[in-house]
Amino acid sequence: MKKFPKIVFIGSSLFSLSSLKELHIQQYNIVGIVTNPDNPKGKNFSPVKRYALEQNIPFLQPKNLLDHSFFKNLKIWNPDIQIVVSFRILPKKIWSYPKMGSFNLHPSILPQYRGAAPINWVIINGENKTGLTTFFIEEEIDEGKILLQKQITIGKEETAGELENKLKKISGSIVIKTLEKILNHKIKPVIQKNIHSLKYAPKISTRDCRIQWEDPSIESIYNKIRGLIPYPSAWTLLFFNKKKFVRFKIFMIKKTCEIHYLPVGTILILSNEMKISVKGGFISILEGQIEGKKKMNIKNLINGLKIRKNLFVR
Repeated sequence: MKKFPKIVFIGSSLFSLSSLKELHIQQYNIVGIVTNPDNPKGKNFSPVKRYALEQNIPFLQPKNLLDHSFFKNLKIWNPDIQIVVSFRILPKKIWSYPKMGSFNLHPSILPQYRGAAPINWVIINGENKTGLTTFFIEEEIDEGKILLQKQITIGKEETAGELENKLKKISGSIVIKTLEKILNHKIKPVIQKNIHSLKYAPKISTRDCRIQWEDPSIESIYNKIRGLIPYPSAWTLLFFNKKKFVRFKIFMIKKTCEIHYLPVGTILILSNEMKISVKGGFISILEGQIEGKKKMNIKNLINGLKIRKNLFVR
C-alpha cells in the first residue's frame, strides 16, 4: 500500500466504481470514501458503498455536505487529495480542504457539455465524438482548470448506456494518469477556453424525454431515443382508436429512411414488427414497455396487444 498521498474518494454510481476499483487495485492509499446516503427504504446501497463494505474501507454518507460532523470526520482522515467521480456539487469548504486540492472526472470534452447529463446530451445532439476530462474543482461548476482529456468516437447506433460503458472502461486509467502526473509535478493545469458556441448538458426531466414525432428530421428523433436508452428512456402516448391512451416507453429501435405518405405517428404492425411513421421514414420499435406492463421485446409486446389496428402515437 502506497503511504502517499492519502486519498478520499467521492462518488456513488457504477461509473464512479470503475475509478475507485482501479485506485484500490493499484494499492493507492484510500483513507476514506464519501458516497450518497441509502435510499429511504434502506434496500439499495450505492455501488461505491457496497465496495467499501467488501474491502473494509471507511466511508461516510452525509445527507448535508455542510454538516459539522461530516467535516469533522473528513479532517480526521486528513486527505492530501480528493478524487470526485459522479457526485453532488461539493461546497468550497469540502473541495478546498486537501492541500493538493480536489479533482473531478467529467464524461465530456470540456468546456463542451458542462452539466449533469453529458453522456445523454452528446447522443441526443448527434455528436460523433466525446470523451473524458479531469479538472481541478473550483468555484464555478465544471469550469476548473483542465488536467487531462481523452477523446473517443461515438458509434452511429450507440446508445447512452453503451457509450457510458465505453467511457467507464477507460475512466480508471485517466484518473490514475492524472493522479500520477500531479504527484510527479508533470502536469500544467489549463484554463478552460471561452467558446461562443458552448453546448450544455442539464439534468434531463421527464418532459425532455417525450418524443416529438413531428420533428422534420428522422435523425433527430432517432438520436433522441438512443440518447435516452436505457435511462431515463424516451416515451410517448400510445392511442387506441382515439378513445384510450397509455404511456409507452421505448428502449430499442432502428430507423429506416424512405418516402411514404402516412400521417406522422401512424403505427404499422406487420408480423413481428412495429413501425412508427415519421417525416422521411419509419422508427421501428425493438423493445418497449406499455404502462402497467413489463418491458418486452417487440414480439411479446405485439402478442399482448388486443388491438392492432388504428394505433398511433402522439
